[in-house]
Amino acid sequence: MISSSFPTSVAVFALLALNVSALDTFLAAVYEHAVILPKKTETPVSQEDALLLMNKNTDILEKAVTEAAEKGAQIIVTPEDALYGWKFTRETIFPYLESIPDPQVNWIPCQDTHRFGHTPVQTRLSCLAKKIYVLVNTGDKKPCNSHDSTCPSNGYYQYNTNMVYNTEGKLVARYHKYHLYSEPQFDVPKKPEFVTFNNSSGRFGIFTCFDILFYDPAVTLVEGFQVDTILLPTAWMNVLPLLTAIEFHSAWAMGMRVNLLVANTHYVSLNMTGSGIYAPHSPKVYHYDMETASGKLLLSEVDSHPRISPAYPAAINWSAYARTIKRFPIQKNTFGGFISHDEFNFTELYESAGNLTVCQKELCCHLSYKMLEKEENEVYVLGAFTGLHGRRRLEYWQVCTMLKCKTANLTTCGRPVETASTRFEMFSLSGTFETEYVFPKLLLSKIRLSPGKFEVLKDGRLVNKNGTSGPILTVSLFGRWYTKDLLYNSVRSSSSARSYLLISILLMITALQNIVMA
Repeated sequence: MISSSFPTSVAVFALLALNVSALDTFLAAVYEHAVILPKKTETPVSQEDALLLMNKNTDILEKAVTEAAEKGAQIIVTPEDALYGWKFTRETIFPYLESIPDPQVNWIPCQDTHRFGHTPVQTRLSCLAKKIYVLVNTGDKKPCNSHDSTCPSNGYYQYNTNMVYNTEGKLVARYHKYHLYSEPQFDVPKKPEFVTFNNSSGRFGIFTCFDILFYDPAVTLVEGFQVDTILLPTAWMNVLPLLTAIEFHSAWAMGMRVNLLVANTHYVSLNMTGSGIYAPHSPKVYHYDMETASGKLLLSEVDSHPRISPAYPAAINWSAYARTIKRFPIQKNTFGGFISHDEFNFTELYESAGNLTVCQKELCCHLSYKMLEKEENEVYVLGAFTGLHGRRRLEYWQVCTMLKCKTANLTTCGRPVETASTRFEMFSLSGTFETEYVFPKLLLSKIRLSPGKFEVLKDGRLVNKNGTSGPILTVSLFGRWYTKDLLYNSVRSSSSARSYLLISILLMITALQNIVMA
């Protein structure tokens, strides 16, 4: 496991070296788990009761892991909070926590149970990992003392933590979630961790849920560490029209041009569903189910090193087209409307075909479109937003979107809607983005993706292909202008002073060892 930063050139060297003994493709698995939750309590349960609940959830995970291994999968990702759920205080989560060591200690819990104290959860998970790599999310506790001014009152830091075990049951990666979302039971690490591990299926990077919306660790792992595949456990609550799990995760994989394996928690009363295996060019397989209370195992073959695959998409200049054309006519009746807490500028698609532009500050969004038939009771708008997002106002977004309004009343534009009838013969969406990080989305009626029915051209246009579209809920270009995030500079400055030379040497040695062993 590596937890630091290093120059891209070294990453490329290591990547090329590792290719000597790598597999061309591998079978990946993710499991959407319907978590058995604890009974509500304001006081901590005993360690025995906590372990009993975690074992019940592990019993279910074990069946999924075993099935994936029997079908030939090389790695499986399970969801965030899969062992015990999410509704805790610092006190009530404590009985569920174990001390998880740094993987450099070279530990196989299944063979050396008591080396790091009472670790029954880690021991069982280690024993599960036979013939398959397993990622599981749980909680880590680390003691601290009064000399540390930030040490919590109970004397422990508590972290939302991912663990990866290899086919020997050895702990090979540990990651502490950095961007928490309404998780008072956990602490934020002092700095973002950049965790990777290698095997014959490529280089893997790890982060958790809300981390995907920020530069560190997500973008750094892809661009700085040149990982091939990201593993993402999540407890993602779907928010229409822009932030459903399958919609955003598939778009992120395309925008970052990397494999993304996502395992979501399944809990429909909180809109938690949506897992998938996403390649840089298209979703491989996905699952979205608001009808049942059942878990789901997904498997798909993916490229071990997508950057050298013939299907690897070209780099995109996201504003090239939008900045070279003359603006389409801007409608006089442009109006404001909200998506969540963000005020967009909207303009209506009055006709069954046309060319429209709508702007907000520095962002102008251009749309050319032709509907198969304009439905009288359905209204679509083109929207633009640029600014700090939501109540928290931490992330700076730039968004161009064509979406269906909830009703024919324009005041409902931007509100969640799940069904549509309107199909498009063609659409072309582009924007004058100030960021290179843009994620292309197409979401169909009943919350479905549309693999193979759209593409992004090199000049930044999101266009349909292969005939008439399915009934569309939204077509969007979702940009993240990270350098304008509220906390961007403080986070980057705290992590920019790492020792590149030592990491570079370590990677070169690792790569050369793989060559010798090949």
